[in-house]
Amino acid sequence: MTIPPVGSPRTVGSPGTTASERTRRAVLTVAVAVSVLAVILVLGAWRNDRIIGSDTGTATAEVLSAGSLRSAISFVTPDGVTHNPELGVLYPTGLTVGQRIAVEYARSDPDLVRVTGRDARVAIVPAGSVIVVTWLIATPILLYLRRRS
Repeated sequence: MTIPPVGSPRTVGSPGTTASERTRRAVLTVAVAVSVLAVILVLGAWRNDRIIGSDTGTATAEVLSAGSLRSAISFVTPDGVTHNPELGVLYPTGLTVGQRIAVEYARSDPDLVRVTGRDARVAIVPAGSVIVVTWLIATPILLYLRRRS
């Protein structure tokens, strides 16, 4: 067994691993993790839509606060109970405060509510964009680190 000279890139960290290789693994791990999270986001949206679709209730809701990521709403179910879902409404893009909107909710869980006419397909483009941008950033870094090692 030969010992690499002091100052060589293989003296730091685990045996046989250069700093460049560790960096490459870290970049790859982050890119894969971001991609997996984006896919999980779409699968979660699809799951929520299936739950709502299996036991759909409809109502007219008032938008209490509006944002691109979360909008608070309030609606009354046929049994007279007012609901103000803690996590807001799914797919809230384009809503304005005071607007009255049609919503669909899961009767088994009225806090799971979406804007009528919107579904998980709305999440595909943002999630896909995150994946594409992640790999557009990671790929040149990975190629550079590969050439460097």
